[in-house]
Amino acid sequence: MIKVIGVRFRTAGKIYFFDPLDFDIKRGAHVIVETARGIEYGTVVGDPKEIEEDRVVSPLKPVLRVATARDMEQEAANKLKEKDAFKICLEKIKKHNLEMKLIDAEYTFDNNKVLFYFTADGRIDFRELVKDLASVFKTRIELRQIGVRDETKILGGIGICGRPLCCHSHLSEFVPVSIKMAKEQNLSLNPTKISGVCGRLMCCLKHEEETYEYLNRKLPNVGDFVTADDGLKGEVQSVNVLRQLVKVIVEVNDEKEIHEYKVEQLRFKRRHRKDKNDVMSDEERKELKELEKLEKQEKQDTKSKLDDTV
Repeated sequence: MIKVIGVRFRTAGKIYFFDPLDFDIKRGAHVIVETARGIEYGTVVGDPKEIEEDRVVSPLKPVLRVATARDMEQEAANKLKEKDAFKICLEKIKKHNLEMKLIDAEYTFDNNKVLFYFTADGRIDFRELVKDLASVFKTRIELRQIGVRDETKILGGIGICGRPLCCHSHLSEFVPVSIKMAKEQNLSLNPTKISGVCGRLMCCLKHEEETYEYLNRKLPNVGDFVTADDGLKGEVQSVNVLRQLVKVIVEVNDEKEIHEYKVEQLRFKRRHRKDKNDVMSDEERKELKELEKLEKQEKQDTKSKLDDTV
């Protein structure tokens, strides 16, 4: 076991481990650490704890110091400088007529480097732009092309649920999301309804995946034949996953009726779900094709290009 503290360098960013040494560090404190980018100012996200050594990337770097009032002033000054750097970079991009969208500007704490994050449809030759920026800022310049998910993580926004976006508020790492998750939760496969602000499949599809998988395993599928504890038999018309209720079409006195049962009241042999692709309309097939394209793009965007600090 090894003693560590977790440190973040941006809102909802990836958590990196550092050696707290003998410093008295509490959750919410600010620390100065050395990273691959140079000296950085970070926020401690938890009290010191012991974890397995195989969870730590060796060598474990130590905390240089707990941030002082002067360090905090410098960090605040850097944030102001970043706004000016952003404006200057926008002007230079326009000057060089480059097809790229500037998303953010960021100074390292020691001002050793200025990073500019941007999105673009393809590869951009920004060598002349870098030279131009270096002549203005007199320091190292790095332009980093990021994906649409990273762009949304930086900018933030409000999701269709009415809450701040997960990626911007608490989701430290992107998780793979698939169409299967939407199907498991019986959601509409309309791309506009299960896509996030970034245009990719919504990250929140992952949140309840395990719960739905567990609950669905206990239920029959639509179209399955079941026997109820009252002796009636019939075909499943619909299921309520969260309430664990099943509506069954039964025949009573030569008339068909719909009865609702708790899943515990039914006996059945669960079959594999039928492939609905054969009974899809042309519109549904088109929507599914768009979703499959989104799923493919989503896999490429899962690895964030923002958090390679340490």
